[in-house]
Order: sequence, then structure tokens, then C-alpha cells
Amino acid sequence: MSQVVLFEELATRHGKRIGVATLNAEKTLNSLSLDMAKLLDERLNAWAKDPDIALVVLQGAGEKAFCAGGDLQLLYRAILEQRAKGGEAARDPRGNAFAEEFFELEYRLDYELHTYPKPYLCWGHGIVMGGGMGLMAGASHRVVTEVSRLAMPEVTIGLFPDVGASWLLNRTPGKSGLFLGLTGAQLKAADAVFVGFADHVVAQADKQKVYSTLQDLDWTGEREHDDKLLTDVLRANAHAPLPAGPLRENFDLINDLCSRGSLPEIVEAILGLQTEDPWLQRAQQTLAAGAPGSARIAYDLLHRARLLSLAEVFRLEHGVALQCAARGDFGEGIRALIVDKDRQPKWTHASVHEATRAWADEVIFESPWTADTHPLVALGR
Repeated sequence: MSQVVLFEELATRHGKRIGVATLNAEKTLNSLSLDMAKLLDERLNAWAKDPDIALVVLQGAGEKAFCAGGDLQLLYRAILEQRAKGGEAARDPRGNAFAEEFFELEYRLDYELHTYPKPYLCWGHGIVMGGGMGLMAGASHRVVTEVSRLAMPEVTIGLFPDVGASWLLNRTPGKSGLFLGLTGAQLKAADAVFVGFADHVVAQADKQKVYSTLQDLDWTGEREHDDKLLTDVLRANAHAPLPAGPLRENFDLINDLCSRGSLPEIVEAILGLQTEDPWLQRAQQTLAAGAPGSARIAYDLLHRARLLSLAEVFRLEHGVALQCAARGDFGEGIRALIVDKDRQPKWTHASVHEATRAWADEVIFESPWTADTHPLVALGR
């Protein structure tokens, strides 16, 4: 059985080393599994403490994806096992040991990446979605290539844009973050840079040249100096300017659609738009097919997270993720899209009119822990 994450250390001319971690599960488009997260957490912590590691690189194996999301098969099995308990045990957000372990480790890992003490380069080639966005969002240097596709499409599986997306989407221009959270719309490289999901566009063909250049630099261990070295290399190898993407082209329209007074009004505006733009049409189709409860959760999370710290956002989302697994549409979404693949989910709510804020407050946003007992209580302290 092959190792799900490959690690190597590249020597540099002046004695420092570059730590390279490669997600190695091409058959699942490098989807993040619990085993992957454990390996990454252990090695990244070791590299953070090693004074001879100058910077860390995270990439995906193969040419199709950096990371297409979380590995949901075991999560689905654990959700079914919890449902089989029946009664209140089936609805207990802390009654699914696998989900608790997976989400706690994933959130802890992603927070560590946001606060990593050394330059952290994420090479986001190909598909970068869901859990892949969580791994990429916290990088000090985020690279996309000419074929990258970025999205937070959790509305399609009854979840919500998670692993810190409430933080990330709140920091996009205008109302673009809300639109992306509701519709799961995919972004190409130019739009990814425009909304702040990526920092640099570099051709995939130039990847090895970039790595070779990094090995030839004088790394000092001084953060500001080393960040600038990495930035200068990526800028020197920047892809030729790309044309504006569909989000930027439709930016004013998106702001108008998402500036209505309530979630039902926003959803109706998006779905009622008459357009020949295939990108907008696909966004409409995804929203229409997605879980109304997920749209409500995404919408309310952006409002709740607006003034929270990064650590507070992570703690909030973590609890919501467990509630979605125990009491929401997450299991049904995985079944319909990934397991049975019938694409006929039976969502809890027929529309966003039924998925009310009162439902979300009572069912989804009720924390399974007190502030002092939250498993992520130490984040940011």
C-alpha cells in the first residue's frame, strides 16, 4: 500500500532544506483523509521546529488535482452507524467518534497552516475544492496554474463552505464571497487571484524551474527576508497576464443579486436571472440542486463570522460541521452525490423559505460544548 502523503527534503546551496509534502492519492483526486491529515500534522510540526528547514511546500500528486476535497466515504459510513443507534443518540453531534476526530484534526491542521511560522508555498494545480481550499487558504504563498479550478461546492452535499471558508469568503471583494458560498461556482486562475484565493499564477510547465531556483537561494531563517525571496521567485516566473474571468466580468451583477434584503430574495434573484452566460447558468443549476439548509447555514455563517477572529471562526464552524453530520443533510448529500450517485437527494427542506434562521439557530448553531470544553479551545492562545 502506497503512502498517502510523500515527504522529501530538498537541499539548498547554503545548507538549508526545503520540506516538500505531496498528497498522494490520485485515484481520489488527492482528497484529504484522516490518515493524510495525521501525517501532515506530524511532519509540518516537526519542520516548523527544525531550524534547517527554510520553507515548506505542499502539492498534489498527478496532473488533475491538488486536492478535490475531503475523503467522504468513511465519514458516510460513520454517519450511517450513528443513525442506526436510533433515538437521541442518532442526533447527538458528539455521537460520531470518527466525525469528531476527523473534523477536529482537519480544523487544527488548517489553523496551523494559517499561522505557520515559516514561508509556506501551496502549489494549487488542477482541482482545488473543499478540503483542498482549507489546506491552501492559510499558505503565505498560494500558487494557481493555467488549469486550476477552485470552488467551495459543499451546498451540493448538504454541508457548508467549511474549514475556514467563513473567514475567507468574508474577505472577498463586494458580495462575491456570498455568491460563491451559495452557488459553489468554480473559479479559474484569474478570478482566484481577483477574489483573494490565490496570490500568483505560474505555468505548470515552470514548476520544476521554480523549485530549482528556490534551491539556489540564500535562505536565512529570517521570516521577512525569506518571504521576500519566495515572492520574488514567483513574480519572476509569473504566467503571462490572463483575461478577466467570468466572476470579474459579472462583478456588478453579482453584487446586485446578492444585495437583496433576505436569503430567499437573494436565492430567487439568482435563480430568476435570465442569462446566456454558461458560468452563471452553472451557478444557478448548482444552487437549485443544492441543499436549502446548506444555503441557510452558509448565509448565516457569513453574518455570524464577520467580526470574529480566525480561531473563533474555526471553533464555530467545527461545531456546525458536527451538527450537519448528526442532524443535517450531510449524510444524504454524500449518498446522492458520491455513494449511490443517483443525484436525487431528499433534502430536509424543500426551499430556503422552509430553511429558516430559527431552524438554523435551534438545530445547527447550538454548540456541542461550552467555551471552556471546546476541543479547539487552545487555538489562538
